[in-house]
Amino acid sequence: MGNRIAKKVRETNETKIDVEINLDGEGAYQIDTGVGFMDHMLAHLSKHSKIDIRLKASGDLQVDAHHTVEDAGICLGECLVEALGDKKGIKRYGNSSLPMEDAKADVSVDLSGRAFMVYNANYRTEKIGDFDVECIEEFLHSFSNTGKFNLHVNVPYGTNSHHIAEAIFKALGQSLGSAVKIVGTDVPSTKGTL
Repeated sequence: MGNRIAKKVRETNETKIDVEINLDGEGAYQIDTGVGFMDHMLAHLSKHSKIDIRLKASGDLQVDAHHTVEDAGICLGECLVEALGDKKGIKRYGNSSLPMEDAKADVSVDLSGRAFMVYNANYRTEKIGDFDVECIEEFLHSFSNTGKFNLHVNVPYGTNSHHIAEAIFKALGQSLGSAVKIVGTDVPSTKGTL
């Protein structure tokens, strides 16, 4: 297998995103979105997936974090598709059930080439610091949609919003890290393509 690296620059009237990922990395990250809580979550995604992520974003934060978070998800998804290439040899599936103090997140992914998301998480607060918790779902939807993968997120319990979000991103990292691993030589589908 060659280097599974992808780069993307996306510029709109709302944001500019510059991102690079390495699926065969060590979990090294350089992340600056201008949204502190999102940086924290993406650091967990990188560290627990062992996918190197370099992401620099500037956006219309005077409005709110929505566009920056959404576009970061779009760019990461596009990079994932590019880095996976023909998907020969990947494990394809990954899942993690992960505790974070009072909270637990169950996350499953299927790098099927088909976008679909299930998201069941309830937060006790609308914000974590100044970060709108609804942006978490927006990021995950954008990431799975442009990344063309199934993403199922279920949080059966949790009382602290920060812990809930952190459990989700750590479990997503572990699930994604498992799914992108090279474990064979053929495409893991009876169709012969993903």
